[in-house]
Amino acid sequence: MQDIRAVLEALAKGEIDVEEALKKIRIYSIEVINNAVRYDVGRAARRDVPEIVFGEGKDVSTLEKIVRKVIEGTGIIIISRLTPQQVEMLKQLNIDNVEVNVNALGRIAVIKLKNTPIRSYMCKIGIITGGTADIAVAEEAKTVIEYMGCKTLAIYDVGIAGFHRVIEAVKKLKEEDVDAVVAIAGMEGALPSVIASLIDVPVIGVPTSTGYGIGGGGTAALYSMLQACPLGLAVVNIDNGVGAGVVAGLIGRRIALTKEKFLAISSNR
Repeated sequence: MQDIRAVLEALAKGEIDVEEALKKIRIYSIEVINNAVRYDVGRAARRDVPEIVFGEGKDVSTLEKIVRKVIEGTGIIIISRLTPQQVEMLKQLNIDNVEVNVNALGRIAVIKLKNTPIRSYMCKIGIITGGTADIAVAEEAKTVIEYMGCKTLAIYDVGIAGFHRVIEAVKKLKEEDVDAVVAIAGMEGALPSVIASLIDVPVIGVPTSTGYGIGGGGTAALYSMLQACPLGLAVVNIDNGVGAGVVAGLIGRRIALTKEKFLAISSNR
């Protein structure tokens, strides 16, 4: 965090004392934006996850103020569930040294200072969907995972209606040695259960609202995943690609850090 870094540097140089430093850090804990948003400045630093803001329902002006404030503090922000008007605002942002990457299909964008590094970890997450209609949620998860520093392997439209497709996808996931799988499905939502029964890594199930009729809107898919018999399957809420992406990213990074520690120990022997 740039603001807290400045405080610590001032303290190290003797420009302020400890009490003054504590006072300034406490002030930075919450930023009030336009009397409508109370932004937790320290969240990204505590969790090492980029600040992710839910775009839907926010007016363009407020969202722009949020983006400017967060970029100033942390150098990166992710906006999910974007509207077309919000996308246009982001594309026209006039901030020096800032890049805007929009995933239109996933309705998600990453705005970052060009000199803000994204650390790369030794991890890979599989992302698999039952149908083409589930790809938007998959792309949302994929964006989050990649900006948390993990590589991704995306395999789309391999629902259990054609079971041979599932087997082929699982073979690919195993060949690529993924650390976790995000499995996304609507309708009856059986895909994550099947994947969890065939693979030896954690599976994160994401029900989508693509189903219709009795149990439509993702309800049947959610209940099916929650009632799954295979162990090793965890479930997030309907259409929650962001939530699944963060969970997968945290799993992948923890595995990567363990690998790094092991390699460091091995090299010192």
